[in-house]
Amino acid sequence: MIKISPSILAADIWRLGDEVRKIEAAGAEMLHIDVMDGHFVPNITFGVPVTACIRPQTNLILDVHLMLSEPLKYISAFSKAGADIITFHVEADSNPAEVIAEIHRLNKRAGLSLKPGTPAEAVYPYLKDVDMVLVMTVEPGFGGQKFRMETMEKLSDLSRRCKKMGYPVDFEVDGGISAVTAPVVIENGANILVAGSAVFGQPDYSAALEGLRGKR
Repeated sequence: MIKISPSILAADIWRLGDEVRKIEAAGAEMLHIDVMDGHFVPNITFGVPVTACIRPQTNLILDVHLMLSEPLKYISAFSKAGADIITFHVEADSNPAEVIAEIHRLNKRAGLSLKPGTPAEAVYPYLKDVDMVLVMTVEPGFGGQKFRMETMEKLSDLSRRCKKMGYPVDFEVDGGISAVTAPVVIENGANILVAGSAVFGQPDYSAALEGLRGKR
C-alpha cells in the first residue's frame, strides 16, 4: 500500500489546524513535520511545541523528520509531543545506534535518513534495527527543489537489500515528489511518499493524493 505523508512546510501555517483536518479528510495516512535547527541545515522551521499542538487535532501518523545536528538530545521531547515516527539523519553528530535504541525505548518507530550525496552503504549497519529509511532526493533544508533522479539507484539498492535480508523496512522518499515522479520512486521501492506543494498547493487535496498514488 502506498502511503502519502504531506509536508506541513507547504501548508498554510496561518490555518494549520484546518489544513491538517482537511488533509486527513482527503485520505492522507500520515503528516510530515520537518524539524530544522539552522545548524544541520541552513533553515529553521518547526519544533516540539508545534508537534504538540498538532497531535490533539488529528489521528494521522505524525511523521517527524529531525534535521538536527544532535538528534539524541531531542528524542524524548518529540516522543512526549506525540510523534509516532521519529526520523533522524545518519550524517548527524549523534551515534545512530544510540538514537535508534532511544526511539525504540520510548515505543516509537525509528527512521533513518540520508542526504542525496551520502552512499547507501552508510545505513547498511542499521537496516536490521530501523523501521523506515528516508531517502532524500533533494538537499534537506528547503522545499521546492528539483527531484534528483540519480538517488533512485540508492533507493533501489537499499530496497533490494532489505528484501533479501528479510528486514521489514518501509522506504520513504522526500523531495520533488509529484504525479510525474511518484511512479518512479514507487517502482524503485518506496511505499511512503512525502509531498509538499503537490498536495497542499492543489485546489483538490483528495484528487492530488490519488494522483500521487497513480489512481487518477
